[in-house]
Amino acid sequence: MRVLHIDYQQIRRYGKNHGNWVEKLAFGMIKNGHYLQSFSDRDVAAFESPFGLRDLGWKRANRRAVEMVEAVAPELIVLGHCDKITNNSVAEMRKVSPHSVIVHCNCDPLFVPYNVDNIQLRAEVCDAVFVTTGVRELEQFKGKRARAYHIPNPVDESIETLDNSLETDLPIDLLFCSNATKYTSRGKIVQHVKDTLDSELAFHTYGSFGMPAVWGREYDRVLAQSRMGLNLNRQEGNYWYASDRMAQLAGSGILQFTSDQQRFDELFPEETIVYFGDESDLVSKIREFHHDDARRRAWAANARRFFFAEMNTRLYAQYIVEAAFEKPFSHDYVWHQE
Repeated sequence: MRVLHIDYQQIRRYGKNHGNWVEKLAFGMIKNGHYLQSFSDRDVAAFESPFGLRDLGWKRANRRAVEMVEAVAPELIVLGHCDKITNNSVAEMRKVSPHSVIVHCNCDPLFVPYNVDNIQLRAEVCDAVFVTTGVRELEQFKGKRARAYHIPNPVDESIETLDNSLETDLPIDLLFCSNATKYTSRGKIVQHVKDTLDSELAFHTYGSFGMPAVWGREYDRVLAQSRMGLNLNRQEGNYWYASDRMAQLAGSGILQFTSDQQRFDELFPEETIVYFGDESDLVSKIREFHHDDARRRAWAANARRFFFAEMNTRLYAQYIVEAAFEKPFSHDYVWHQE
């Protein structure tokens, strides 16, 4: 199948940020035998504009996207986070390639108001939308053209190459990486953990509390040194929502602590993810696993095994294709909900 993926490919970062969902979708599609072409809307806007000024190139980027649809004649068009590609351009894509199925994949949280607006907009012109929040939160998108599905953040064996569940000599006991400050107060939780446990373990908070943010290979090196990690969303409570941090930690064999408000206990097997209710509960459970390294390694190994068996890029891409074309599912996808 010919697939065209329109999203921000981060070409102009020249490898400084990698392992994101855009790459993982591409890897999954190719591993499943599909022919994939990519169109990076923001990079094309910069390349096509005078003086490389991206904001002056959106009109040309939209035109080039339609041209690429006409040239590739894809059976499937995947629109990612390409907000400046207008719905009018999507309508033009249907004209030049009427056989194409068009879907939207969205990996951002629903507590960000403009993201809900973006999904609503795409649901008017796409055949399906795929969102990294559970389906009970997706009722608001019903009644439009698109069907709504939940997708997880997957792992890939070429990206998540670590297995820290096998390691006993790791210098970072607990890790939290983030530089996002909008729509969140999670810094208070991190501060409480830091104040309470700083003298008991090595807690590194890259991107906050005076530590620089890490990206690309630096992020890989930090993961390689870590036993446990905090998987804190900017806001908690959206059913089955987590950022790609969850897959990165699990796929690297790093035990993770996440809020019980997302009800991931309904998705993951027991003894894989550590759930906490409040700050005191979180601190207590961090202490438990810090003092029981065999248990830490066992739970982390269970989570890693589950992710690679049930939430890998091959199944992820396969699910999107089958749902997009309304085919019978060829696998019992653990995340699928009616």
